[in-house]
Amino acid sequence: MLILPVTPFSHLNGFPTAAASQEAKETENTSIENKRIPSVDSLNLHLKSAVLMEPTTGKVLLSVNADTAYAPASMTKMMTEYIVMDRVKKGEISWNDSVTVKENADKTIGATVYLTAGEQYTVKELYTAMALHSANDAAVALAEHVAGSEAAFVKLMNEEAQRMEMTKTEYINATGLDRLDMPAAFRPTHNKETKMSAMDVARLVQHIIQDQPEFSDFTSLQTYQFRDEDPEPLVNSDWMLEANKSHPELKKYAYEGLDGLKTGYTTNAGYCFAGTAERDGMRLISVVMGAETMGSRFTETKKVLDYGFDHFEIRQVVTAGSPSKEEKAPVLKGKATEVAVVPEQTVAFLVPKGIASPKLDAKTDFTNDELTAPVKEGIKAGTVTYTYHIDGVEGAQEQTVNLVTTEEVEKAGWLRLMFRSIGNVSAAIFSGEKE
Repeated sequence: MLILPVTPFSHLNGFPTAAASQEAKETENTSIENKRIPSVDSLNLHLKSAVLMEPTTGKVLLSVNADTAYAPASMTKMMTEYIVMDRVKKGEISWNDSVTVKENADKTIGATVYLTAGEQYTVKELYTAMALHSANDAAVALAEHVAGSEAAFVKLMNEEAQRMEMTKTEYINATGLDRLDMPAAFRPTHNKETKMSAMDVARLVQHIIQDQPEFSDFTSLQTYQFRDEDPEPLVNSDWMLEANKSHPELKKYAYEGLDGLKTGYTTNAGYCFAGTAERDGMRLISVVMGAETMGSRFTETKKVLDYGFDHFEIRQVVTAGSPSKEEKAPVLKGKATEVAVVPEQTVAFLVPKGIASPKLDAKTDFTNDELTAPVKEGIKAGTVTYTYHIDGVEGAQEQTVNLVTTEEVEKAGWLRLMFRSIGNVSAAIFSGEKE
């Protein structure tokens, strides 16, 4: 049976052969490829933990105590925001729904918009106050509107965290407040606190970006007039918004391409910030936890994001349907014994800036997709797994795509198959004699 084992797929679009790679190493241009990315230590970060992630590949470019769980403060509200927007998109609630403020929201402290029991606001008004101003009382009011009680909503939060594989996360409320800062009648009976790791925060932001790209409609607002009678509008707690570049006091923090996402602070958590920015078609997620001051959470974020934008870029490394040389898949009972195949999907990886031709490892596998003639064009014949490792960055990027046929193969007649079988037997005998 013509079933091939997993084999190297060396004919990659835009990638040199072994000989060409050796020749390229001798040229000055490849010095960039062999250059290591600067170490994280060189950034001189002052914080408890940090993560830098590219969301489309999920590649983590920077990691400092990333899997250690800490108090996340108001970054907790990103899960509240995710669930509320998810329910709106599913049609279970509406942005225009009227929400009646209850006792729990009325008595919630910290950053608030001074909600009073009995008042009514729309979901969108409360959501905007929560996303922009980090209003704890608005978060509680929304949680109760969605689930009936904050406790029931917290159950939804933990279920979503489990679904997103946020393994170091546990929520006790919708706000991020410490347990003892919650209204006494609405505190959980256990003594646990909300905990999240920086990696889990980054995973949550990744889901927000991918599932709810309209998040920036709220998080990029500089101000919001919550009530017509309020003397001043609410001001976004995110000082790094690109729109702040013209603000006399905040322009020193404004960061090109940054449009979100969430700040946080409690005495236990320190100063935290989950930020995201997009430049030249590449978006990055930065998480910093436990920064020392309100301003330093933004200056530390700048270091983290600069590290990403200065040294990396998204590159299409394999083009669907057009490798530089066609790979062949085996075919049984066909006029031809093999058929040309090409990758069905385009593959993009995060690569260091300036590399002319990133070197990929690739392995084909035809063992689970045996072809028997007649074979049509465009059907799956196997898979190819591409792997890429950046020198100086932990872990490798990997993507498996289908290999599909580029032509038809007709079924062979019995006479052709008989002579082919005789030839195969003769070849096997001859090979045995030689051995």
